[in-house]
Amino acid sequence: MDNLDWNQLKAFLETAETGSLSAAARKLGLTQPTLSRQVAGIEQRMGVTLFERVGKAMALTPTGVDLLEHARAMGAAAEALRLAATGRSQAVGGVVSISATDVVAAHLLPPLVRLLRDREPGIAVEVIASNALSDLLRREADIAIRHVKPEQPDLIARLIRETEANFYASEDWVKVHGHPRHAEEAVRLPFVGSDRRGQFLAYLCRHGLPLSEANFSCYADHSVAHWALVRHGMGIGAMMEEIARDTPGIVRVLDDVPPVRFPIWLVTHRELRTSRRIRVVFEALAQGLATSH
Repeated sequence: MDNLDWNQLKAFLETAETGSLSAAARKLGLTQPTLSRQVAGIEQRMGVTLFERVGKAMALTPTGVDLLEHARAMGAAAEALRLAATGRSQAVGGVVSISATDVVAAHLLPPLVRLLRDREPGIAVEVIASNALSDLLRREADIAIRHVKPEQPDLIARLIRETEANFYASEDWVKVHGHPRHAEEAVRLPFVGSDRRGQFLAYLCRHGLPLSEANFSCYADHSVAHWALVRHGMGIGAMMEEIARDTPGIVRVLDDVPPVRFPIWLVTHRELRTSRRIRVVFEALAQGLATSH
């Protein structure tokens, strides 16, 4: 088999990773018919069947499973080549993508992006608001702001600072329910939940709040929506202190409950740290995040 089409190989890899033509097409920025043609093309070129359709899912055939690791190795080599080329680019211009949780992307990043734009007008920043850990090795983002230290050896991580979250409610909520200060008072109060799987509840209980599912008036698994529900009087919620401080109409409650402490890490790929535009953005973020509290 000669002249393997790289686009067809990417179509195979993403379809295998996601298990769906539609999901793979979204990730690659293609239409589903285009991706389907690319998958059919690599099967025809190789003379094998790589997938079987199971309902709406695409399941690898035994042959597809056998070839997947080889395709991954080829994909990793191509990404490494692109990383090395990007790392050698010294131009202070172009796009730099930054991944952060939705609440950090909405509240902490915009003023930093504005300052960066004033300082380096040739750089355009793409903000990726995601509560998932972006895969820097696969270039889903150039830089990530994370609350856990990454384990991958090819990533550079800098601990910017530690921050804390406290418990808050709206001023209108406090007028109705009073101002609770102690953990024991929480048992009779409404809270805004984060998930229906019990993880947030278990965390709050470990943190010393004697709650049950009956305490939750509503749920939102994204922090921006969670915070909006708190601001509109639906119950008590947790938020980073620097964001709550700049939110009008918000009151800190459960003052005697210890704050939730967590780190802010800035992460990038080691090859990308040699790219001048990414180094400029990385250092600007490090400085801005260190002084934003």
